Amino acid sequence: MLEDLFSGTTGAWVGLVIAIAVLLFIDLAVLRGRGGQMTTRQAAITSVVWVAISLVFAGVLFTLGTREQGEAYLAGYIVEKSLSLDNVFVFLIVFGAFAIPEIQRARLLTYGIVLALVLRLLFILAGAAALNEASWLSIPFGLFLLWTGWKLWQDRHGEGSEEKLVEGVRERLRVADGDFGGRLTTKVGGKRMLTAAGATLVAIAIVDIIFAVDSVPAILAITTDTYVVFAANAFALLGLRPLFFLVADLVERLYYLKAALAILLVFIAGKMLLSEFIGKIGPVYSLSGVLLILGTGVIASLVRDRRLRAAKTTV
Repeated sequence: MLEDLFSGTTGAWVGLVIAIAVLLFIDLAVLRGRGGQMTTRQAAITSVVWVAISLVFAGVLFTLGTREQGEAYLAGYIVEKSLSLDNVFVFLIVFGAFAIPEIQRARLLTYGIVLALVLRLLFILAGAAALNEASWLSIPFGLFLLWTGWKLWQDRHGEGSEEKLVEGVRERLRVADGDFGGRLTTKVGGKRMLTAAGATLVAIAIVDIIFAVDSVPAILAITTDTYVVFAANAFALLGLRPLFFLVADLVERLYYLKAALAILLVFIAGKMLLSEFIGKIGPVYSLSGVLLILGTGVIASLVRDRRLRAAKTTV
């Protein structure tokens, strides 16, 4: 049967890993833009291409795998892509807080993206293995996801948690003042200290760990198929570089994005907890719920943005 190709065989895994490695190299090393920078138009076009490639893989799963795998992949991809958007938004805040020049951001962004990919995949694959061994772990996973959704809801229109993170890094690490040309560490008075770029990398690493932990229950509530989990996360993290150059404008326009993400995490947590008591809930319900919640948030944001623009033109 063709669907056996995607049942976790060595060949399927090797093919997927090679494809992701090649695409990641293209994303980070080839499509860099001039000086590591991208115009909004370039970033938009590149982002659309990466989404199209991700949807092509969904088509491959539907065709050669099973319908359930295809639906689970799409639901997981949309959830992880949404979390990635919030991830990149925090990167932007961290760069601004440490006053990192534009010319230095590309390299740090590359480090952050690679680290995010590695951490998410390690955490999620470990979580999938744990759930397969002890399904009752879905209860603490679901409760943690509920808590995460509530915290995100409380901070849906602010940047308080991100500011606390930056201040915590400043207080706990010795950061040298001055411009050191992108170096991560330097010596001041014979003592090794982090530069602003080094402190930024530490903050980005902490952000990556936080989002990796959040991703575990989020996608495992949809499926525990490690192949689908790996694919959904890997494809969601491709294209984070162009997404970074779009995010400032997107965050301003998608005012209700964090609120929608908070509701989405609570929805997924509820599904995860219910499945422990009433049995497995099909991925088609996850996909429908994800599309409805995020679609509502996007539409409401665009309506708000249009009204604000109209009000400004009439003043």
